Amino acid sequence: MKTKMIPTLMAAAAFTAGAYAQTGPIRIGVVTPLSGTYAGIGQQVKWGLDLAAKEINASGGVSGRQIELIYEDEEANPAVAVQKAEKLFQVSKVDFLTGTVNSGSTLAVGQVAERNNRLIATTVSFADSITADKCSPNVFRVNARAGMQSAALADWMASTRPNANVFYLGPDYEMGRSTVAAFKSAAEGKGAKTVGEVFAPLDNKDYSPFFGQMRSARPSVIYTSVAGNDTVRLFTQMAEFGLSRNVQVVGASGTVTSQNLQAIGKAADGFVTGVGYSPNIDNADNKKFVASFEAANKAQPDLYGADSYGVLFFYKAAVEKVKSTDTDKVREAMRGIQWSTPQGIKTMRAGDHQAMQDMYAVRVNGGKFEIVGKVAAAAAIGPDSCTKF
Repeated sequence: MKTKMIPTLMAAAAFTAGAYAQTGPIRIGVVTPLSGTYAGIGQQVKWGLDLAAKEINASGGVSGRQIELIYEDEEANPAVAVQKAEKLFQVSKVDFLTGTVNSGSTLAVGQVAERNNRLIATTVSFADSITADKCSPNVFRVNARAGMQSAALADWMASTRPNANVFYLGPDYEMGRSTVAAFKSAAEGKGAKTVGEVFAPLDNKDYSPFFGQMRSARPSVIYTSVAGNDTVRLFTQMAEFGLSRNVQVVGASGTVTSQNLQAIGKAADGFVTGVGYSPNIDNADNKKFVASFEAANKAQPDLYGADSYGVLFFYKAAVEKVKSTDTDKVREAMRGIQWSTPQGIKTMRAGDHQAMQDMYAVRVNGGKFEIVGKVAAAAAIGPDSCTKF
């Protein structure tokens, strides 16, 4: 039964895609969390996209066509994300998709994009699997994946905490396990020793049941990849229990951001992460972006705002290269393309659809991020392990 239905669905999807207009606005569907524990990340996504669309439309659009953004709240829930993506493709007739935050949502929505013969580019999700063993011809990633973040962070840790004993605490889903595995591999490759690991449920309210195990392991470094409001609770509770005293806390790029930094307060001071973006990157494009972003939103951009801003220029470059929004033509144009972003010129690696970019180690100091290390794009990206296309 399955073998008969798949060609029928693919044919229907191809007909739908072919029927999409090549005139009028270019519609980009945004499936992102506007509520729930990742709402702050979704807010940065929306701010970045809105600013880029405004600038592109004011300068003549994409080959003369205006960009229209259509938002749907996915609540950081893969099941909800799938429903909203299907609605955007079938009802709103969007040309492209972006905005997913939860890595599980990105993987699930990538399958919806394949069924509808459309393309999605994620600006937030960093589970390695998205552009590795679970890669898809219809999925691109313009932000740094976990392995790239780990390269920058492990390089910094090896130079400041050589042969560290590391305890890992991640959220219990695709992103959490992927980020812990990626950093553990990078850290152990530079001499660190793993002394324990635990995984907590997403939207966990009480981390204290894990503290006994963490304390008895006597780590010199604690790595975590919790994000959003979960970080606020984890860091606050670690400070209350004295767990972060005399220990270096490091983590994934989504753990402490400009969106939750104020809520974490002094408990975030000294935290170090590996990221693909910092407002302190010293180039003209970034300075212009930061000024425009702050003027529009009364807040600093973080990596999510910057990468979501840059994704529209990625779509613009590809569409203008082939003068079409046809999926097959745009997909081919995207493979190997270079485009301008606040981080500088990025290159989309053709083999696995993973963007290449320089990576940074940044530290929180007095409520602000400061760059303390850098790894070049070619050294950070790692091997292409996608074998599906």
